[in-house]
Amino acid sequence: MEIRQITENYSVAPQISIDDIAQIKDAGFKSVISNRPDAEDGAVPHDAIEAAVREAGLEFRYIPVISGQITQENVDDQAAALDALPGPVLAYCRSGARCTNLYGLVTQQRG
Repeated sequence: MEIRQITENYSVAPQISIDDIAQIKDAGFKSVISNRPDAEDGAVPHDAIEAAVREAGLEFRYIPVISGQITQENVDDQAAALDALPGPVLAYCRSGARCTNLYGLVTQQRG
């Protein structure tokens, strides 16, 4: 699993698996955000990831973002999740790029 740190409290990763959850917790993450829609080819259903994340004692949010189609609602939902969730937060999608771009838009919106 490749984790890329964006800030002290926000990192991104490509699609994670249930087997990655212990490593995510051991790395100090307190929350996980899925930005990958379940219908996307190759996606692990978010409810399976969510169950494993919560079982490990971490927080979880599902904010599906269609590749290349980030909406204002996606930005608002991500911002609200980042405000509410304990950090550090790990967000994942297919490659990590969507999560990175979404974070950039949240930061830009906040000025």
